[in-house]
Amino acid sequence: MSEAILEIKNVNRIYKDEETTVNVLSDVNLEVQRGELVSIIGLSGCGKTTLLRLIAGLDKPQSGELLLNGERIVKPSPSRGYVFQKEGLFQWLTVEQNIAFGLKARRVYKENKHKVQEFISLIGLDGFEKAYPHQISGGMAQRVAIARGLINDPDLLLLDEPMGALDSFTRADIQDKLLEIKQKKNVTMILVTHDIDEAIYLSDRIIIMTPRPGKISEILNVNIPHPRHRGGTEFLATRRNILEKFQLAAAMPNPEYQI
Repeated sequence: MSEAILEIKNVNRIYKDEETTVNVLSDVNLEVQRGELVSIIGLSGCGKTTLLRLIAGLDKPQSGELLLNGERIVKPSPSRGYVFQKEGLFQWLTVEQNIAFGLKARRVYKENKHKVQEFISLIGLDGFEKAYPHQISGGMAQRVAIARGLINDPDLLLLDEPMGALDSFTRADIQDKLLEIKQKKNVTMILVTHDIDEAIYLSDRIIIMTPRPGKISEILNVNIPHPRHRGGTEFLATRRNILEKFQLAAAMPNPEYQI
Protein backbone atom coordinates (compact mmCIF):
# COMPACT_ATOMS: atom_id res chain seq x y z
CA MET A 1 0.00 0.00 0.00
CA SER A 2 1.43 3.42 -0.97
CA GLU A 3 2.30 6.01 1.64
CA ALA A 4 2.00 9.75 1.17
CA ILE A 5 5.25 11.32 2.33
CA LEU A 6 4.34 14.85 1.19
CA GLU A 7 0.93 16.53 1.33
CA ILE A 8 0.27 19.93 -0.23
CA LYS A 9 -3.11 21.32 0.76
CA ASN A 10 -4.82 24.37 -0.77
CA VAL A 11 -1.55 26.28 -1.13
CA ASN A 12 -1.59 29.87 -2.40
CA ARG A 13 1.42 32.13 -2.89
CA ILE A 14 1.13 35.82 -3.74
CA TYR A 15 3.99 38.27 -4.09
CA LYS A 16 3.27 41.92 -3.33
CA ASP A 17 5.16 45.16 -3.41
CA GLU A 18 4.06 48.78 -3.35
CA GLU A 19 2.91 48.75 -6.97
CA THR A 20 2.07 45.20 -8.02
CA THR A 21 0.45 42.00 -6.81
CA VAL A 22 1.42 38.74 -8.50
CA ASN A 23 -0.60 35.61 -7.86
CA VAL A 24 2.00 32.89 -8.45
CA LEU A 25 0.29 29.77 -7.06
CA SER A 26 -3.45 29.25 -6.65
CA ASP A 27 -5.07 26.42 -4.68
CA VAL A 28 -2.37 23.80 -5.28
CA ASN A 29 -3.16 20.32 -3.94
CA LEU A 30 -0.83 17.34 -4.31
CA GLU A 31 0.27 14.15 -2.58
CA VAL A 32 3.63 12.52 -3.28
CA GLN A 33 4.12 8.88 -2.37
CA ARG A 34 7.25 7.53 -0.71
CA GLY A 35 9.77 6.32 -3.27
CA GLU A 36 8.22 8.21 -6.21
CA LEU A 37 10.01 10.39 -8.71
CA VAL A 38 7.60 13.17 -9.65
CA SER A 39 8.33 15.82 -12.28
CA ILE A 40 6.71 19.26 -12.44
CA ILE A 41 6.49 20.88 -15.86
CA GLY A 42 4.95 24.13 -17.06
CA LEU A 43 5.66 27.34 -18.92
CA SER A 44 8.21 29.76 -17.49
CA GLY A 45 6.74 31.78 -14.64
CA CYS A 46 4.02 29.26 -13.75
CA GLY A 47 5.36 28.78 -10.22
CA LYS A 48 7.32 25.52 -10.50
CA THR A 49 10.36 26.77 -8.60
CA THR A 50 8.17 28.69 -6.14
CA LEU A 51 6.40 25.42 -5.29
CA LEU A 52 9.74 23.66 -4.85
CA ARG A 53 10.96 26.44 -2.54
CA LEU A 54 7.80 26.09 -0.45
CA ILE A 55 8.42 22.35 -0.11
CA ALA A 56 12.02 23.10 0.88
CA GLY A 57 10.87 25.57 3.54
CA LEU A 58 12.72 28.43 1.83
CA ASP A 59 9.44 30.31 1.36
CA LYS A 60 6.01 30.34 3.01
CA PRO A 61 2.52 30.30 1.47
CA GLN A 62 -0.11 32.97 2.14
CA SER A 63 -2.56 30.19 2.89
CA GLY A 64 -2.71 26.42 2.89
CA GLU A 65 -0.11 24.05 4.30
CA LEU A 66 2.59 21.62 3.31
CA LEU A 67 3.17 18.49 5.39
CA LEU A 68 6.16 16.13 5.33
CA ASN A 69 5.52 12.86 7.14
CA GLY A 70 2.50 14.53 8.72
CA GLU A 71 4.47 17.48 10.12
CA ARG A 72 4.00 21.01 8.82
CA ILE A 73 6.88 22.46 6.81
CA VAL A 74 7.83 25.83 8.28
CA LYS A 75 11.58 26.12 7.61
CA PRO A 76 14.48 24.38 5.83
CA SER A 77 15.55 21.01 7.18
CA PRO A 78 18.10 18.29 6.38
CA SER A 79 15.07 16.09 5.71
CA ARG A 80 14.76 17.92 2.38
CA GLY A 81 17.83 17.98 0.16
CA TYR A 82 17.88 20.70 -2.52
CA VAL A 83 19.84 20.71 -5.78
CA PHE A 84 19.84 24.04 -7.62
CA GLN A 85 20.05 24.71 -11.35
CA LYS A 86 23.58 26.00 -10.82
CA GLU A 87 25.53 23.67 -8.61
CA GLY A 88 26.65 26.42 -6.20
CA LEU A 89 29.70 24.56 -4.93
CA PHE A 90 32.12 26.16 -2.48
CA GLN A 91 35.09 26.96 -4.69
CA TRP A 92 37.61 26.73 -1.85
CA LEU A 93 36.54 23.19 -0.89
CA THR A 94 37.42 19.92 -2.62
CA VAL A 95 34.82 17.51 -4.01
CA GLU A 96 34.78 15.44 -0.83
CA GLN A 97 34.71 18.55 1.38
CA ASN A 98 31.75 19.97 -0.56
CA ILE A 99 29.83 16.71 -0.17
CA ALA A 100 30.71 16.50 3.54
CA PHE A 101 29.63 20.08 4.23
CA GLY A 102 26.12 19.19 5.39
CA LEU A 103 27.40 16.58 7.81
CA LYS A 104 29.86 19.05 9.31
CA ALA A 105 27.20 21.76 9.57
CA ARG A 106 25.06 19.33 11.57
CA ARG A 107 28.11 18.25 13.60
CA VAL A 108 27.63 14.58 12.70
CA TYR A 109 30.61 14.23 10.36
CA LYS A 110 32.76 12.02 12.59
CA GLU A 111 30.23 9.20 12.84
CA ASN A 112 29.15 9.54 9.19
CA LYS A 113 32.51 10.12 7.51
CA HIS A 114 32.22 6.80 5.65
CA LYS A 115 29.13 8.06 3.80
CA VAL A 116 31.15 10.67 1.90
CA GLN A 117 33.07 8.01 -0.04
CA GLU A 118 29.90 5.97 -0.44
CA PHE A 119 28.15 8.83 -2.24
CA ILE A 120 31.26 9.74 -4.22
CA SER A 121 31.22 6.20 -5.60
CA LEU A 122 27.45 6.13 -6.05
CA ILE A 123 27.42 9.34 -8.10
CA GLY A 124 30.44 8.26 -10.18
CA LEU A 125 33.21 10.54 -8.92
CA ASP A 126 35.85 8.05 -7.77
CA GLY A 127 39.31 9.52 -8.26
CA PHE A 128 38.17 13.13 -8.00
CA GLU A 129 37.86 13.37 -4.22
CA LYS A 130 40.67 15.94 -3.89
CA ALA A 131 39.75 18.00 -6.95
CA TYR A 132 38.45 21.56 -6.62
CA PRO A 133 35.38 22.79 -8.52
CA HIS A 134 37.46 24.71 -11.08
CA GLN A 135 39.26 21.47 -11.94
CA ILE A 136 36.15 19.46 -12.91
CA SER A 137 33.51 19.73 -15.63
CA GLY A 138 30.05 21.21 -15.22
CA GLY A 139 28.49 17.76 -15.30
CA MET A 140 30.83 16.52 -12.58
CA ALA A 141 30.11 19.61 -10.49
CA GLN A 142 26.40 18.87 -10.73
CA ARG A 143 27.09 15.31 -9.57
CA VAL A 144 28.82 16.79 -6.53
CA ALA A 145 25.75 18.95 -5.87
CA ILE A 146 23.47 15.90 -6.08
CA ALA A 147 25.69 13.93 -3.69
CA ARG A 148 25.72 16.91 -1.31
CA GLY A 149 21.91 16.96 -1.43
CA LEU A 150 21.78 13.25 -0.58
CA ILE A 151 24.46 13.03 2.12
CA ASN A 152 22.02 13.71 4.98
CA ASP A 153 19.70 10.89 3.84
CA PRO A 154 16.79 13.27 3.19
CA ASP A 155 13.18 12.10 2.98
CA LEU A 156 12.86 14.25 -0.16
CA LEU A 157 15.40 15.27 -2.77
CA LEU A 158 14.27 18.44 -4.55
CA LEU A 159 15.80 19.03 -7.98
CA ASP A 160 15.39 22.46 -9.57
CA GLU A 161 16.37 21.93 -13.23
CA PRO A 162 19.78 20.56 -12.22
CA MET A 163 20.53 19.31 -15.75
CA GLY A 164 19.21 22.34 -17.63
CA ALA A 165 22.65 23.75 -18.53
CA LEU A 166 24.32 20.46 -19.42
CA ASP A 167 24.99 18.98 -22.86
CA SER A 168 22.71 16.15 -23.99
CA PHE A 169 25.22 13.35 -23.35
CA THR A 170 26.05 14.51 -19.82
CA ARG A 171 22.37 15.08 -19.11
CA ALA A 172 21.46 11.54 -20.19
CA ASP A 173 24.25 10.09 -18.05
CA ILE A 174 23.10 11.96 -14.93
CA GLN A 175 19.48 10.99 -15.61
CA ASP A 176 20.51 7.34 -15.49
CA LYS A 177 22.47 8.01 -12.31
CA LEU A 178 19.37 9.51 -10.65
CA LEU A 179 17.36 6.40 -11.54
CA GLU A 180 20.11 4.21 -10.09
CA ILE A 181 20.15 6.24 -6.85
CA LYS A 182 16.36 6.10 -6.62
CA GLN A 183 16.44 2.33 -6.93
CA LYS A 184 19.33 1.76 -4.51
CA LYS A 185 18.32 4.31 -1.86
CA ASN A 186 14.53 4.45 -2.36
CA VAL A 187 14.81 8.24 -2.36
CA THR A 188 11.66 10.25 -3.07
CA MET A 189 12.46 12.90 -5.68
CA ILE A 190 10.63 15.95 -7.03
CA LEU A 191 12.10 17.35 -10.23
CA VAL A 192 11.33 20.70 -11.84
CA THR A 193 12.21 20.56 -15.52
CA HIS A 194 11.50 22.28 -18.85
CA ASP A 195 12.43 19.11 -20.73
CA ILE A 196 9.43 16.90 -21.51
CA ASP A 197 11.65 14.00 -22.61
CA GLU A 198 13.49 14.20 -19.30
CA ALA A 199 10.22 14.13 -17.38
CA ILE A 200 8.97 11.09 -19.30
CA TYR A 201 12.30 9.26 -19.01
CA LEU A 202 12.58 9.68 -15.25
CA SER A 203 9.13 10.07 -13.74
CA ASP A 204 6.52 7.88 -12.14
CA ARG A 205 4.12 10.82 -12.47
CA ILE A 206 4.22 14.15 -14.29
CA ILE A 207 2.52 17.25 -12.85
CA ILE A 208 1.37 19.72 -15.50
CA MET A 209 0.92 23.28 -14.28
CA THR A 210 -1.04 26.08 -15.92
CA PRO A 211 0.39 29.53 -16.66
CA ARG A 212 0.25 32.04 -13.82
CA PRO A 213 -1.48 31.75 -11.48
CA GLY A 214 0.02 28.28 -11.28
CA LYS A 215 -2.45 25.49 -10.75
CA ILE A 216 -2.17 21.76 -11.34
CA SER A 217 -4.06 21.16 -14.56
CA GLU A 218 -3.39 17.43 -14.79
CA ILE A 219 -1.36 14.61 -13.25
CA LEU A 220 -0.17 11.93 -15.68
CA ASN A 221 0.97 8.47 -14.66
CA VAL A 222 3.95 7.27 -16.69
CA ASN A 223 3.44 3.51 -16.93
CA ILE A 224 6.32 2.77 -19.31
CA PRO A 225 8.58 0.02 -17.90
CA HIS A 226 12.24 0.77 -17.18
CA PRO A 227 14.61 0.94 -18.91
CA ARG A 228 12.76 3.44 -21.09
CA HIS A 229 13.72 4.09 -24.69
CA ARG A 230 13.34 7.67 -25.92
CA GLY A 231 12.47 6.50 -29.41
CA GLY A 232 10.02 3.84 -28.29
CA THR A 233 6.37 3.85 -29.34
CA GLU A 234 5.01 4.39 -25.81
CA PHE A 235 7.54 7.12 -25.10
CA LEU A 236 6.69 9.05 -28.26
CA ALA A 237 2.96 8.64 -27.69
CA THR A 238 3.34 10.03 -24.16
CA ARG A 239 5.33 12.98 -25.45
CA ARG A 240 2.72 13.75 -28.08
CA ASN A 241 -0.03 13.49 -25.48
CA ILE A 242 1.73 15.96 -23.18
CA LEU A 243 2.36 18.46 -25.95
CA GLU A 244 -1.31 18.37 -26.90
CA LYS A 245 -2.33 18.93 -23.28
CA PHE A 246 0.12 21.80 -23.01
CA GLN A 247 -1.41 23.59 -25.94
CA LEU A 248 -4.76 23.40 -24.18
CA ALA A 249 -3.39 24.31 -20.75
CA ALA A 250 -1.37 27.25 -22.09
CA ALA A 251 -4.11 28.50 -24.40
CA MET A 252 -1.50 29.34 -27.01
CA PRO A 253 -0.74 27.74 -30.39
CA ASN A 254 3.02 27.34 -29.91
CA PRO A 255 3.99 25.62 -26.66
CA GLU A 256 7.28 26.46 -25.04
CA TYR A 257 8.51 22.90 -25.51
CA GLN A 258 10.05 22.28 -28.89
CA ILE A 259 11.18 18.68 -29.26
